[in-house]
Amino acid sequence: MVARYESKGRKFEILVDPEKALEYREGKQIDLGEIVQGEFIFRDVKKGLKASPEELKEIFGTEDAGKIMDIILREGELQLTTEQRRRLIEAKKRMIINYIARSAIDPQTQKPIPPTRIEAAMEQAKVSIDLYKRVEEQAMEIVKAISRIMPIKIAKALIRVKIPREYASKTINLISKLGEVKKKNFYTDGSADIELEIPAGMQGEVLSKIASLTKGEASINIIEVK
Repeated sequence: MVARYESKGRKFEILVDPEKALEYREGKQIDLGEIVQGEFIFRDVKKGLKASPEELKEIFGTEDAGKIMDIILREGELQLTTEQRRRLIEAKKRMIINYIARSAIDPQTQKPIPPTRIEAAMEQAKVSIDLYKRVEEQAMEIVKAISRIMPIKIAKALIRVKIPREYASKTINLISKLGEVKKKNFYTDGSADIELEIPAGMQGEVLSKIASLTKGEASINIIEVK
């Protein structure tokens, strides 16, 4: 598949894996060698016309192929078939729905919202998915759109976990990875406690993981949801 970048009336193309190219645009760390097929920047891929070093320097300010490929991937467009576009847009829609479900709550109940309810509200609001916009950016726009249909807000939950000494040393680092650590304390009896900030929609998932790690022995309190 071709990724194309146009500037000053000229176009530059590279051959890419479309799914990996989109993941790269989302910020995923992927080696360019896994995305780009070949090592050349073309004026026209179909005709095999390679861009000259002079015009690359003029348009991109560099002749470094890696830097130019990065610009094309981040700012260019993918020349997709109708079926490829449909499939990738559907995949992006799933990513956005999952992101919203993990990040948002119903402000009236303070509880997470099922993905099916979010999807239904998106369909009712007739929101469209932009293949090239980042998931987080679109999620915020979509939450605003569907908030006219259902109560919803992006929120964070602050939780405090008290870990018994039997599990503290084995689980504290694993639990730390479940959110943003705000406080962490160790006590002389070997126990510990930790305060984590997590996406509000992930409360059930995080609490379940902590319970699994500590065999249900940890004490978990939700301090606030904001």
